[in-house]
Amino acid sequence: MVHAQFNPSAREALADAAVEAKVRKNLSWQQIADAAGLSVAFTTAAVLGQHPLPEESAKAVAELLGLDDGAVTLLQTIPTRGSIPGGVPTDPTIYRFYEMIQVYGTTLKALVHEQFGDGIISAINFKLDVRKVADPEGGERAVITLDGKYLPTKPF
Repeated sequence: MVHAQFNPSAREALADAAVEAKVRKNLSWQQIADAAGLSVAFTTAAVLGQHPLPEESAKAVAELLGLDDGAVTLLQTIPTRGSIPGGVPTDPTIYRFYEMIQVYGTTLKALVHEQFGDGIISAINFKLDVRKVADPEGGERAVITLDGKYLPTKPF
């Protein structure tokens, strides 16, 4: 049976325990995703409390991390999503994403609406990829792909 959470505290505590186990066992997010049989972005988000895992993935992740049967069950619950409390984020990495949306949010909105019409880009039917590439000018660049299904607004 599918269960939903209404208080994020249990998943937050599980995320803390999972990250502690990840560090203690010197595992990468990719290794955890490989065990889950899912993408690294989805698996990471799930372990951090933002998605439910399918039963077999939850069992594999819990086994890899040394988590108990309660964690297996909790990893399968539909979470209360949202990992950033109200206000402007203070973590520098998260803040930069916030800054990008502050600077380019209206541009993204204008371009999406011009190309697709009135609607939204789904964060449910969604794919995320993060890659490191060489910068031709030296150093490295982050290439982040946000790939969401367009959902048109429907008059009723």
